[in-house]
Amino acid sequence: MSANDNASLGVVICTGSYHTPDPYEPLMQALESSGFEAYCPLRPTCDLSKLHVGDVTNPNFDLGPPPEGYPTDLDDVQVVDEVLTKLIEQEGKEVLLLAHSSGGTIASQAAVPRLQYKTRQANGQQGGVIGIFYVGAFVVPVGESVHTFFQPKEGPVVTPPFMQFHKHGVLGLGTIVEAHKYMFNDLPADEAAKWAATLTASPVNTGVLTNDAYSALPCAYLVLDNDLTLPPTYQEMMIALQAEKGNIFTVYHAPSGHSPHLSWTGPLVSKMREFADQCRSH
Repeated sequence: MSANDNASLGVVICTGSYHTPDPYEPLMQALESSGFEAYCPLRPTCDLSKLHVGDVTNPNFDLGPPPEGYPTDLDDVQVVDEVLTKLIEQEGKEVLLLAHSSGGTIASQAAVPRLQYKTRQANGQQGGVIGIFYVGAFVVPVGESVHTFFQPKEGPVVTPPFMQFHKHGVLGLGTIVEAHKYMFNDLPADEAAKWAATLTASPVNTGVLTNDAYSALPCAYLVLDNDLTLPPTYQEMMIALQAEKGNIFTVYHAPSGHSPHLSWTGPLVSKMREFADQCRSH
């Protein structure tokens, strides 16, 4: 790949559910200080102004869906696609996707062939997605959604310990409970409280992954060894499932909980640079 320096490399962050870009600001600042360009679009499924909750400063999670229905994961993908299209098709930049938690599915779906580096290079075009760096992320198989992959195939929906549904159950909104424990367990109490206050809500992620980025792009996975939201056994199971299909990930480990972008920021940037250099050297 090109020998451009980091200044030409964009990092597009696909956030987890219930998250605005706010908790990713420290990571974005660290990336920019290291010479990357960082972008973090707000997912419509995490945007209280789109979730029919009344006053967003005092949200009512029991109101039910808006008349047009909730935004879906596919709306999230569209927002990421708009950023990628601008960076890649208009500016010719190389881009690394960073996928956190359920943002794994968003990144995988957004990294379509027309935006991939090798496809564009074959067509005499500049820029493109050079790889995906998954961070404690959902790596669901093609043909599955987050919902179908993690829920039992039959019987009632299982509510994970880190979240609660409200009046309308799985047809309504979910929010995080005990965020200090599940999301920010390795941060000081005051910082955990600060970031917990930025969390929003989300409808169930039912968008089906149709794009096979795993076999088309270099992929890395940062296993979060102290993650209480998505335990490392689940993370490693998803990596192994892809390995069975011949999709081998570059695997790193972090001694962190679910939010290394806050608790392990510097080393995360170092791992991202290492992986980006690996992608560009092939």
